Amino acid sequence: MRVSLACFLILLLAVACAPTGPEPRLRHVPPLSASGTVFVTSNGWHSGIVLSREILMPDRIPEAADFPAARYLEFGWGDAEYYPAKTPSIADTLRAGLLPTPAVMHVAALDAQPSASSSVEVVALLLDAEQLGRLIAYIGGSFDREGESRVAPSGPGLYRNSHFYPARGRFHLANTCNTWTARALVVAGLTIDETEAALAEDLMAQVRLHAIP
Repeated sequence: MRVSLACFLILLLAVACAPTGPEPRLRHVPPLSASGTVFVTSNGWHSGIVLSREILMPDRIPEAADFPAARYLEFGWGDAEYYPAKTPSIADTLRAGLLPTPAVMHVAALDAQPSASSSVEVVALLLDAEQLGRLIAYIGGSFDREGESRVAPSGPGLYRNSHFYPARGRFHLANTCNTWTARALVVAGLTIDETEAALAEDLMAQVRLHAIP
């Protein structure tokens, strides 16, 4: 049953229409003073973006202050019920896939830059100062702060040092964690087709074209 359901959802993702939302508030952010490396990660289903803490000034993503000892931070966007669930039910899966549902941002602290493994792919990208500024603005604008300068965590994250936060946008089959990642890279200025990025592998195939040699 679980296999049939997974195949059904993958089929729906494959034929999903062009994504809409989330629409982060892209306030003007001055470019950074130097270029830098960012990382796109994927476990084959979910993707995220990892940034060095050094490039996150206090006013860029205020929630980074919740992780004072982190060297890197991983950001991921997803369904507010399915993403945090340790053992999501079939009902959770169907609701997340078929209905537009609220979203959350997951932020995890890392002690070192991410490394690839048998289950996780990591692609390093070199962005110039302007691209980095736009990427960080997009990620920061994905938090739903409701007019406040900083939002508190909505719950514990998936790992030892991580949190979930309220996020802007609605999750559905045409607007997944992977289209969020793709849109972030598009905003940064990379050539990524977000309409062909609902599945993690479709996203990563495009991201690899921009990898640091």
